[in-house]
Amino acid sequence: MSSDFNRNKTKDINYTLHPYTNLAIHEQEGPLVICNGEGIYVWDEHGNQYIEGLAGLWCVSLGFSEPRLGQAAAKQFDAIPYTHTFAHRSNEPVIELSEQLISIAPESMAKAFFVNSGSEAVDTAIKFAWYYNNGLGRKEKKKIISRRRGYHGVTVAGGSLTAIPLMQNDFDLPLDRMIQTDTPNYYRFGESQETEEQFSTRLANSLEELILAENPETVAAFIAEPIMGAGGVILPPHTYFDKIQKVLKKYDVLMIADEVICGFHRTGNVWGSDTYDIQPDMVTCAKQLSSGYLPIAALMISDDLYNVFKDLSQKHGALGMGYTYGGHPVSAAVALETLKIYEERDMLGHVRSVSPHFLKRLDEMSSSSLVGEARGTGLIGGLEIVADKDTREQYPAKTKVGAAIAANALANGLIIRGLPGDVIGICPPLIITESEIDILFDKLEAGLTKTEDQMK
Repeated sequence: MSSDFNRNKTKDINYTLHPYTNLAIHEQEGPLVICNGEGIYVWDEHGNQYIEGLAGLWCVSLGFSEPRLGQAAAKQFDAIPYTHTFAHRSNEPVIELSEQLISIAPESMAKAFFVNSGSEAVDTAIKFAWYYNNGLGRKEKKKIISRRRGYHGVTVAGGSLTAIPLMQNDFDLPLDRMIQTDTPNYYRFGESQETEEQFSTRLANSLEELILAENPETVAAFIAEPIMGAGGVILPPHTYFDKIQKVLKKYDVLMIADEVICGFHRTGNVWGSDTYDIQPDMVTCAKQLSSGYLPIAALMISDDLYNVFKDLSQKHGALGMGYTYGGHPVSAAVALETLKIYEERDMLGHVRSVSPHFLKRLDEMSSSSLVGEARGTGLIGGLEIVADKDTREQYPAKTKVGAAIAANALANGLIIRGLPGDVIGICPPLIITESEIDILFDKLEAGLTKTEDQMK
């Protein structure tokens, strides 16, 4: 086993380029190689067991050993392993999946367009916003507004909307046409004596001022995660989106709901849009669409957009957009089976049942001297780390307290993630039980305690 580990470590260092990794450190330490999984647990090549406290990358909703998904893939491989959806071509899994998605989607959604990742879904949404406005003769209405610390992928266009410095530094991003507005983090950015309602009003006013400064005739769309995930598990005040959408409607700006993390029961509703009463014109979804078992994502659009696209496709001869693996039949079959499992096992009911205990244990982490705020809903939570609870002052970035907490939790058998803004993200598989929630938070508490001792 030791020789296998050394071989794996050496080959990985020599040949694999890892995303979101300090490459110099990786050359010294090598990878954590995950080999097996069952339920909410995974094992590394040394046999060490971990709770996957971030469901992989916010995606493995059904845990790491759901046999029906493998069976669905195998069945589809035997039937037809590949066909595309270009030029009137289709396949049964895509047809069924489209119907199922639209049947549970936010009310305004009418058509589903399949891609391979959340990043591709966001890029497609940007192109569709431009295409739509061109179809209406609004040639200048092209700017896209995102929010600071929002995460919308790391492709050239999506990365321009992901307003997190790490994802843009030295990549020559953002592109033109991509502009940012405020982060709805009341804990971090609320002013003295300002209520959440007043904070929401201020941010909506700020958005309106930005649109006016840019010229409303040049602003095409606003994109937002219902809950900001990778930017720090930021839950907006409950009236925030209502106020934001009034501004968007006033200036005829499309609302794109990025549901890549929130979609499929994560927030205690089918969609984060349901949780925050968002009425989108487009919706991106991915990750939990297939429980992360195979790459698949979708962009859903309203009838208003579709009718413009139909006219444009007649004008140009076709809708000039698509991906080789968009609507891949095997991925679609796995996604369709995932949705069936959600319904048959009442996954929404399960999330709502265990969420109060999850949020109770999350809130208990506030007793740590390191935790300024514990926040969450459904089965997603975050701990904002501070140096001083009274002033909310944060540690210097070079201290890397969040990374230390994650490392100490890992040593105790829990995989979590330090996020930008010194936030610890917690997002377990949706199948987690109350007893497993206790184990998760006991391990996290031990990691916090050890980090407290190290900071003294």
